[in-house]
Amino acid sequence: MTDFITISNMNCSIRDIHILKDISLVFTDKGFTSLTGPNGSGKTTLGKVMTGILPFQSGQVSIEGKDIRSMSLPQIGRKIGYLFQNPDKQIFAPTVFEELAFGMKFKNCGEDEIRERTDEMLDIFDLKSIRDSTSYFLSQGEKQRLAIAAVLLNDPEFLILDEPTTGLDIKRKEDLSRYLDRIKSKVGILMISHDKSFIDRHSDRIIKLEGGCVKYDKRC
Repeated sequence: MTDFITISNMNCSIRDIHILKDISLVFTDKGFTSLTGPNGSGKTTLGKVMTGILPFQSGQVSIEGKDIRSMSLPQIGRKIGYLFQNPDKQIFAPTVFEELAFGMKFKNCGEDEIRERTDEMLDIFDLKSIRDSTSYFLSQGEKQRLAIAAVLLNDPEFLILDEPTTGLDIKRKEDLSRYLDRIKSKVGILMISHDKSFIDRHSDRIIKLEGGCVKYDKRC
């Protein structure tokens, strides 16, 4: 494993409210880290800072040694896949299939590869029956599964998943678990979650935030 994301003495304020305070953390290119803590502790803010969505006021955040402030959002997006807590914020294609295929078409993948890999994701996340359905009319659980599948299809080097089990029933949580087990030896994963059983099952490392500070950082 090698260091992938490095955060040094980072502080972040939003509308003059100090959200994250002197955060220093390192995330590697493999393994599964869970980020937990009470509501309002800064978990989602940290995830968005790491992907360049939110600015920070002091300190440094780098990806493979490169300061993210010198990178565009598309450049960061090719490195880090981000699942929003609310899937409505990232689903934009008119149908399920088009949402899954969009990123692969953008990378000029061949039609056979697109069909094979989208079919795999449709199976894994139980979306095959709604393959041609309008994205807007999906249930919240279906949107969540679609958003996760679309992020994974982009083959990021690092994944940030914000509450990925929200809206998933027991079976679909198990499907997601199996897929994460398959890929966590290949990519780094940071999961923001309150789902204790899911955290306990997957985590190599657990970080707890409290009041915008790192309360503890432990290996499992």
